[in-house]
This record gives sequence, C-alpha cells and structure tokens, in this order.
Amino acid sequence: MEIRLDKFREECGVFGVFGHPEAANLTYLGLYALQHRGQESAGIASTDGSRVYRHGEMGLVNDIFTPDIITRLPGTVAIGHNRYSTAGQSLPENIQPLAVTYSRGGLAVAHNGNLVNAGAIRSELEEAGAIFQSSSDTENIIHLLARSKATRFVDRVVEALYQIRGAYSLLILTERRIIAVRDPRGFRPLSLGRLGNAWVFTSETCALDLIEAEFVRDLEPGEMIMVDEDGLQSFFPFPKMKASPCIFEYIYFARPDSILGGQSVYDCRKRLGRRLAREAPVDADVIVPVPDSGVPAAIGFAQEMKLPLELGLIRNHYIGRTFIEPSQSIRHFGVKLKLNACTEVMRGKRVVLIDDSIVRGTTSRKIVKMVRDAGAAQVHMRISSPPTTNPCYYGIDTPTHRELIASDHTVEEIRKYITADSLGYMSMEGMKQALAWEGDLDPASLCDACFSGDYPVALPKEDASQMSLWSARVSHV
Repeated sequence: MEIRLDKFREECGVFGVFGHPEAANLTYLGLYALQHRGQESAGIASTDGSRVYRHGEMGLVNDIFTPDIITRLPGTVAIGHNRYSTAGQSLPENIQPLAVTYSRGGLAVAHNGNLVNAGAIRSELEEAGAIFQSSSDTENIIHLLARSKATRFVDRVVEALYQIRGAYSLLILTERRIIAVRDPRGFRPLSLGRLGNAWVFTSETCALDLIEAEFVRDLEPGEMIMVDEDGLQSFFPFPKMKASPCIFEYIYFARPDSILGGQSVYDCRKRLGRRLAREAPVDADVIVPVPDSGVPAAIGFAQEMKLPLELGLIRNHYIGRTFIEPSQSIRHFGVKLKLNACTEVMRGKRVVLIDDSIVRGTTSRKIVKMVRDAGAAQVHMRISSPPTTNPCYYGIDTPTHRELIASDHTVEEIRKYITADSLGYMSMEGMKQALAWEGDLDPASLCDACFSGDYPVALPKEDASQMSLWSARVSHV
C-alpha cells in the first residue's frame, strides 16, 4: 500500500543549465533541491551539440542518478524534471523531459503546469495522423512544434504555444539552445540565475542556493528566453494578460527558503500565521504545527498570541513509496507511520494545531484524535488559508469538487467531523493582506480559484470529463 497525508499533491519542478561543463550534474543537484515538487519520477536530458541524451526513471532523484548515469549525459547544456502526474497516468512513458528526434534534430521538453485544452488538441492531432507515446499533456507541445512550418525554431515554439491554453512553465532543449517560457498568466514560477558564465533556470530559487548560483530575476508572465551560443535573448510574443500567479505556492507548495515574486516564502507564511492569530484567537496553552508545511505559520501564530510553540507532532522523513500493512490492523496506520505525537508536550494542555489547509478532512480527523490520545485537554485547529472549495486545473493535483470537504460543508460541520473543540480558517481578505505586507507582490493578481472558484482561464466543456469539474464560475481570458 502507499501512504500519503491528505494534502494537495505537488505539481512538478523544472531545472536547466546552459554553458557549464557539468550541466547534467548541476541539473541533478537542482532536481534534488526541487524534490518536494514531485516524487513520482525524475529525468534529465542533455546535449553535447551533436545529439540529445536522456535518462529518466520512476522514483526519487537521489535513487535514480548515479555517477555512472550522469557520465552518460554529456555536454554543457541540460534540462531536468521532477514529476507528480497532474495530467497523464503514473507510467514510465510519461517521465519528463519528453525527448524525441524529428526532422530538425533532437528535442526535449520539461513542463510544469497543466493544459486545459489538451484533450481537444490531442484529438485533432490524432485525427491528423499523430501517434502519441504517452498520456501526458506535454506531448501535445512536441507534436505542435514538430508540425510547425516556421523556419526559425523560436517561431515554431511561439506558433505551438499560441494553440494551447492553461498553465505552463517550460524548458525546451535542442542541440544548440534552451528556451524557457512562462505562460501569459504566470501561474507557475520560473526563475533565471547565473553561475559564472552559465545560465540557470529553475522553478524555485532554493535550487540556485544549492549550486551557489546567483539569482538574477523571475521570468515575467508571458516571457520567453532563448539562450544559445549568441547569448541570452528575451521575447514577449503573447498578448498581455492579467498575471495570475498561484497563491498556493506561497501557502504550501514552494519550499520556505525560496523567493517567489520578490517575496520570502518563509516570511509570507509567518505573516499568514500572525494574521490568523488576530482573526481566530483561542485561549490555549501551547501551539503545535502540523509538520512540515504548518511550521512557519505556527511560528507566526505563536508569536502573535505570545504562547509557546512546541513540536508536539514529529514527522518521519525516512519513508519509501510503499508499505506492507500489518495483518492485524493498526488504527490510523497511515498517519501514524508519518506522524507521532509527543505526549509530554501535550498532556493536560489546551493545544492549538496549525495547518495550511484541510482537503478531505480525513487526515485532520486522525491527527486530532492522535493529539487527544496523547492527553490533550482540548484540541483546537487553525488553518492559515480559507476553506478550499474548488479543484485546481493549472498544475496542482486536487480532489474533485465533491471530495473537498469545504465545498459542501460549513465550518461548524467540518469542526464536528474532525472532532476539534474549535476550528478557524483564514479569511480571503486577511490572506491577501498578509501576503501584501511588504514588497511588490500584488495579492489582487494571485490566482485564488481553489478558494473562490474564480478561474482566470476557462475550462473547455469538451475537456470537462478529464478535469472533473465544469460547473465552477469562470472568468474568460
């Protein structure tokens, strides 16, 4: 069996290097730093100027890329990808970067995001004779690139991307170049760095820190950067749209030590915790984060409430992908395998549990019971985001509308289900004000569809079956 806590699933991470003799090795390290964005599979494609090499497997970065495999990825240019499948099944043929050889040479594509019109495009391509090797929406991009009649490669990329809609932060590799593109809404992050004379692209800045590269800037929504032997060029080939970066990157997905949109993710989460304490205070003795994502918000909550913060729940970080459940059933086996209560911290105490979200509610219910069994006198739960009422279609794997407990239950009904003494969520206004505390981040621009149901890019009706929801309110492009 496979054990996962009841959380939104991470999306994907991309990383690329142009102009470094250890391009593949640096890409391996970059993917290692981005492991939190996808643990299903990982792959690297490289080029030495004559051909494109690729290696990918199911599993974790450190288990896949041995020194011997890295030596089989030669060249000064490489891109890599960590995958969690938001589109396409969990199969080896869906491992990215997807790599092909076509009439113009080798080509590899790594994609973080989700294409909302992928089903319609695939049907058109198949009717025209295209043969697909995977079920990933990313393969659409490769077919569109290969079929383009444009002469310059950069124009082929633009022509292909004009036909797709949705979220994409892309790295495209050929024998002579890397092209990095961020969709016009900027749903998913993508940053540019420098390591000596080499250029680096990454989903998050924490990967730059690991290889001691300098952060240059974020790619702007709708920006395309091409790096080749002539240097770096920036283009803005798409009509300008209102930017809609994912708000959940700041709440949960990004690593706390990353900088997104000029904001420290760690500071953002602490500010969310402070605001939550002002909006939903509680008489209590101790603040306990639900690890790991609840820790920064719990620090802010505890500081604002002037209460002690204790690690009352300890997480086991050394867990593989699958487990053999005992024949004599252990209650709440899955949660107990990942979390254990520190009894001395909570016995006889009024405990406030801080988490970033409640999805189905099943894990929260088990954690509350675990804390009560540890001797807590009261168990209160506080959530550093608003109720999650809608699925995401832009690169985050979320349950269906009906599986999200907040979509059709009140806060009081959820409180009763998870058996907490009280339950408090962050308000929409409070969340955005906390994120706008400093810097140039405009909270009004962030995509909050998972909370509000206001989707910046509409889902085509013909793709509704694969995306699980079409009844949500949408605001068209």
